[in-house]
Amino acid sequence: MLMHLIDAECREGARRSYVSLDTTSQRLLAKEDPALFLERYSPPVLIDEIQYVPELFSYIKRATDLSDTMGAYWLTGSQPFRLMKGLSEPLAGRVGIIEMQGLSNSEIAGIKSEPYQPEPDYFLRRARAARKLNLSETYRRIMQGSFPAIASLPSDTLAAGYDALVDTYLMRDIRDLTQVADEQKFRKFIAACAALTSRPVVYSELARIADIDEKTAKSWLSLLISSYLIVLIQPYYNNIIKRIAKRPVMHFLDTGLAAHLAGWESPVALERGALSGQVFESYVFGELYKSFANAGIRPPLHFFRTNDKKEIDLLLEQNGVLSPIGIKKGASPSSADTRHFNALDPVAQDDVPPELLAFKRETGTGCVVCMADDAYPINRSSWALPAWAI
Repeated sequence: MLMHLIDAECREGARRSYVSLDTTSQRLLAKEDPALFLERYSPPVLIDEIQYVPELFSYIKRATDLSDTMGAYWLTGSQPFRLMKGLSEPLAGRVGIIEMQGLSNSEIAGIKSEPYQPEPDYFLRRARAARKLNLSETYRRIMQGSFPAIASLPSDTLAAGYDALVDTYLMRDIRDLTQVADEQKFRKFIAACAALTSRPVVYSELARIADIDEKTAKSWLSLLISSYLIVLIQPYYNNIIKRIAKRPVMHFLDTGLAAHLAGWESPVALERGALSGQVFESYVFGELYKSFANAGIRPPLHFFRTNDKKEIDLLLEQNGVLSPIGIKKGASPSSADTRHFNALDPVAQDDVPPELLAFKRETGTGCVVCMADDAYPINRSSWALPAWAI
């Protein structure tokens, strides 16, 4: 993508150089003489795989402090854990960070992406613009995942593509960064996370499956989060509503990788199997998450579950308004699928005690993301939205 932007700059008369630190000779020069390296590749420049030479960060800091030019250095890295560790101190306050998510459904379909909005106009506009997908097509998309190079592979080679990703990135780069001693247990742990996607995080369960202690389970999960493979959705908390579950929910951002790690190799088998509902929920979450991330907005998403088992899959909080989102694999959602949305009613009541006024919220339009053929109102306060329309 950045090479494409360099071409666009060139057509406008600007010339940006490019260097990759994947190349041994360039990496050696950068490590041994960072100043000479930056003199050789003076800005504007794109430096690829910069996480291999963290020595460059302090020199880039010095150069940016002496210049008012914005965007002189484009820095990329395919190992976000190591990259962010290197960026955290030397370039704090001097760098803009763009998280490159996997392809969204909108990007694959070639239609305009826009952040999710809990409004009928948005629901209808998206349903008109998107290409309809039936259930089998949706699960093929889920199995393809969102890594561009893997998603473009023929279906009979997807498994090989994911095997290569697991072996080269998960089992080599991540493992080596943290000195994971037992490769087999680490692989079992990642597979356990995949099988529990869209479920609350229970460290004791993850530890039991991988035969490790809870401290290690927390450390390894934190590593997968730092690598943007997993997102934890925090529970929504409000002092007006007292009894609320407190465990975060875990979602794999790439459903194809999750399905592969959990042992599912066929869209048909996945759709009919035990992971069907969970992976569909993570797929919908991922599309909603990317709709915000692609617009440069931190996704304002939570989940909500009371101790008496009233559950809302996702909760959008924006500008003092709470908008519930349910996720159902079925094609014909009804008012029964929105019955837990009223668990939010206490935060919108007028008779809130003065000491709790800061926690008062409005409730917005609810939505059930499903496999319907079109967007339509379920009742006066909630709509059905096809998953393919996000």
